[in-house]
Amino acid sequence: MLTDSHCHLDRLDLSPYNDDLGAALNAARERGVERFLCIGIDIKNFPYLIDITKKISDVYLTAGIHPMEFNDGPVEFPEEGLAGWLEQAGQTETVVGIGETGLDYYYSSDAIEAQQQSFVTHLQVAGKLNKPVVVHTRDARDDTIRLIREYGNLDSAGVLHCFTEDWEMAKKGMDLNFYISFSGIITFKNAHTLREVVEKVPLERILVETDSPWLAPVPYRGKSNEPKNVVEVARCIAEIKGVSYEQVCEQTGQNFARLFRLRGLERENRQNV
Repeated sequence: MLTDSHCHLDRLDLSPYNDDLGAALNAARERGVERFLCIGIDIKNFPYLIDITKKISDVYLTAGIHPMEFNDGPVEFPEEGLAGWLEQAGQTETVVGIGETGLDYYYSSDAIEAQQQSFVTHLQVAGKLNKPVVVHTRDARDDTIRLIREYGNLDSAGVLHCFTEDWEMAKKGMDLNFYISFSGIITFKNAHTLREVVEKVPLERILVETDSPWLAPVPYRGKSNEPKNVVEVARCIAEIKGVSYEQVCEQTGQNFARLFRLRGLERENRQNV
């Protein structure tokens, strides 16, 4: 069951679909994509994301604050604070994970403390709710692994999304019960080292994603990305590993269902729009 395990449906360019999200999702379904995980990255858009998942039954949701939200200064939280908001949002029926959270030191070092505090809070709430955490990490390998080790719940675990780091970090993540998710970056011509990581990570620990609307895979690189392009990611993994495309779809779909505990949550009589 091919699954786009990380997409931002509230940020897609829907102009090719007459601003119709349902049409964009149907385009993905026509290519065999059967599930979507819509990633929450701020408080403002979260009510809209809840509305999407209530109307469209093959879309699941996460609740979180992206680390780069802190780069522009303090983030305003509701009266109950970040932990209170996350705990409340995380108990929404369609929310299956906490995040996107993590650390991003690429652009600025000014927000490191705020990012770390937020990351710790996300990890703690995810552990309390027994839900996996979706982790963004860039130029912060040591701190990311350290904080997961210190504050994460290894039973609920999580995923290192849009993975661009080295094999050593992938192995450390898997040792902490995390899955490794690959995006269209693996299709880029200069991604030789990352493809070597794909080769080493067991298929049983891999998820596939678009991170749309960003990081469109070859042959769409440079264009706005969308969930239907997760097909190219799965095909690339199949080629790297020397297995069938169908095997990649089936195994990564099983991995997704296992990580996000979808048994009993798969809704019948879907009313996809």
